[in-house]
Amino acid sequence: MNGYAVAARPAGYGALAFGALIAAYFAILTLVSGWQFTVDQFADFWYYIVPLGAGFGIQVALFVYLRHVVRGHHGGGVVAATGTTSTAAMISCCAHYLVNVAPVIGATGVVALLAQYQVQFFWVGLAFNAAGILYIGRKVILARRHA
Repeated sequence: MNGYAVAARPAGYGALAFGALIAAYFAILTLVSGWQFTVDQFADFWYYIVPLGAGFGIQVALFVYLRHVVRGHHGGGVVAATGTTSTAAMISCCAHYLVNVAPVIGATGVVALLAQYQVQFFWVGLAFNAAGILYIGRKVILARRHA
């Protein structure tokens, strides 16, 4: 396999992961609060949501590349951090819109807490994203040195 194909595969998985995370954001928020509200929220917070999705995509691409390097040279698997935190941050930041159904499940206090700290949840997600990228990036560098 040529070098381009090896590089394209992780990038493709990263792009797919980015798209899946953004799609999950739109799907969940639309189910909870409707399409127009989702579009308005995305317009208001795109500068958090897009980097969260991109960070997740980068982590997936690095993980796929790392798995290729390790399998290609060592024949084994590797455990690395994933972008699950990105999904959790994007969903939790918007979970306060569950207020429409919260009284039914008795979670009004939790919803109010999430609503009060929405932007902070975005920042936490971005911090975890950066940490995940650094962690997997370090693993890639170490694996390439040993390869």
